[in-house]
Amino acid sequence: MKIHQISGYIQQIYLAEYPEKLLLLDGASRADVGMILRYIRDELNRPISDLKAIVVTHMHPDHAGAAHRLKKLTGAKIVSRSHHKAWYSGADGILMHLTDLFLARYMANRMGKPKRNLWYQRKLKVDHAVTDGDPVPMFEDWQVIDTPGHTDRDISVYNAKHSTVYVADLMVEVKKHLIAPFPVFHPNQYRRSVDKVYNLNAKSVLLAHRGPVEFDEVAKNHILDTAPRRPVTHWRVTKIKLNSVLKSMWSKR
Repeated sequence: MKIHQISGYIQQIYLAEYPEKLLLLDGASRADVGMILRYIRDELNRPISDLKAIVVTHMHPDHAGAAHRLKKLTGAKIVSRSHHKAWYSGADGILMHLTDLFLARYMANRMGKPKRNLWYQRKLKVDHAVTDGDPVPMFEDWQVIDTPGHTDRDISVYNAKHSTVYVADLMVEVKKHLIAPFPVFHPNQYRRSVDKVYNLNAKSVLLAHRGPVEFDEVAKNHILDTAPRRPVTHWRVTKIKLNSVLKSMWSKR
């Protein structure tokens, strides 16, 4: 097994290659579909039908956006966390979906990327619903690890044989330090997830927005020391800023 790291539209893409099949470790963004297919055909010299499974670690635009389109074009199966309702369900879910698309567009602009279509369905059609400890279907050397906190259903995937774990957005790197991502919906679950990944003692920890990193005790402690203890979400940040503006306006009266 060989893991290929591909620079995507706003995140890193990891493609696990086997002699007879390919596994995409996350669902990428809608803007990455063509690039992923070209990489399979032109760089690996393989038919796109060799892509057999697509893991979706969580429902954000740069992790789920390409999944449905890639499934339609290649026949690959979508693998994601079992849950009783869609992440973007209800009226709040519609608004959050639009907000996350806006944030993805904002990130692309910050990175100097050209405008691309990022739209994707807010409800994922999963072929294989998995839970903590399950093997990834058709790729039994990979194990599903529940790592919620960023959302309520984040998963990581761990390959014990190669001592490699892909953690998606469990952590990001800012100014050469690993820190918690934005948003963090469930701070207590997040802290347990960080400990869980650390205790794997994996030699290679793959991040969606960085690449492989060294995740030692110093890095773990820095994340836990700086991670939020209350939910930090789109709505909470907006509410805090709105309250600040209103207080400022009131004080000037």
